[in-house]
Amino acid sequence: MNAIPALLDHLVLATPDLAATVADFARRTAVTPAAGGVHVGLGTRNCLVSLGGSRYLEIIGPDPEQSAPGQPRPFDVDALSGPRTVTWAISAPDLDAAVEAARAQGYDPGHVHPMSRRRPDGTLLEWRLTDGDTAHPSGLVPFLIDWGATAHPTASDLPATPLLAMSASAPDPDEIRPLLSAVGTSLALTAGPVGISFTVDSPNGPVTFG
Repeated sequence: MNAIPALLDHLVLATPDLAATVADFARRTAVTPAAGGVHVGLGTRNCLVSLGGSRYLEIIGPDPEQSAPGQPRPFDVDALSGPRTVTWAISAPDLDAAVEAARAQGYDPGHVHPMSRRRPDGTLLEWRLTDGDTAHPSGLVPFLIDWGATAHPTASDLPATPLLAMSASAPDPDEIRPLLSAVGTSLALTAGPVGISFTVDSPNGPVTFG
């Protein structure tokens, strides 16, 4: 089992307090995440760190400059008591074909829909991803993303903490493994409460986040 899953695009570290979590990440790693952008209408914003290559960490939380949306914020950030790695994304070579292939193997990753945000420099990023009620609720099975013609977030010279390893736990790992296979990836799994952890290299040495 590889320490880094195939096709990994990014990890999602959700938090109820973005500023505090970014400050904690900077304290622990000596690397300060860069401002990503605002998700207009969704009530969130993010900060980013390269994990090496075309992989990155997204730290996402409520945007204090937006009014509360009329729906739950993404990744249930309002329900969190602290920062937590809630899910991850893979970038399939052909998003639509990957969705159909997964469905043919008995797992529906959800409908594909478009999203966008502007970087602090005004550049508009647009992408497509899977989302919906059919996705596995644990967050252990990644959603699929396609950046299309948009420059990948790692192309913007992000600060970096190279990813060393990623793993997860689940009450029944054997339930999760075939779903991972259906979307074309794998993940080191052990039995236990639902959780994702990852370790990055940094000027302070290896640091693990959950």
